[in-house]
Amino acid sequence: MRLSCLIPSSLASRASLFYTVEQGWSMSNLAYELEETYTYADYLSWDDDERYELIDGVAFMMAAPTVVHQRISRELMTLIDDFLEGKPCEVFAAPFDVRLFPEEDNSDTTVVQPDIVVIYDPSKLSDGKACRGAPDLVIEILSDSSVIMDRKVKAEKYMEAGVKEYWIVSAKDLEVLVNVLTGDRYASTVYRDRVLSTVLPGLEIDLQVVKKGIM
Repeated sequence: MRLSCLIPSSLASRASLFYTVEQGWSMSNLAYELEETYTYADYLSWDDDERYELIDGVAFMMAAPTVVHQRISRELMTLIDDFLEGKPCEVFAAPFDVRLFPEEDNSDTTVVQPDIVVIYDPSKLSDGKACRGAPDLVIEILSDSSVIMDRKVKAEKYMEAGVKEYWIVSAKDLEVLVNVLTGDRYASTVYRDRVLSTVLPGLEIDLQVVKKGIM
């Protein structure tokens, strides 16, 4: 599996770098190899026609999602939104910026666009542009090109930022890996029929319903 790291064209001539993810690979090593990294302030100046995520100052271009990916996102978003009606929290779907470690001067170096997020604290939405800080629930839908990014790189960042619950959804078989923050580590459970949430007590997602909605 290879991850594509791109230097945004608005900041430099187009260049593409590819790093093979191997044992011992880390974002800090990649940032060191690139020699130049970027901040949220840089991110705000980039072309809106291209979607990027910024992780430890390294910019990753995001490919357009597949039809199945979008159908899964739509079904999950609808079910969660219905469940949250009348509750003091909000659900958002990508593209929506999440600044996991926000700085007042916009010098933070990690900005992600999860597929779905649920946010309890309205103050995290106060600037009207992004979520400032960790959402309570994050959902990522796996694609062939995002397996290592979602399972390793983002999982570590979400854990570090304090995301209480992180779902990783397999688009191939609708298997859902639910990671619940316990201390400073994630405890993981795989669901194949019904998904239960700890951060949203009472939420139960019937995966057969989701499957029917994407057929």
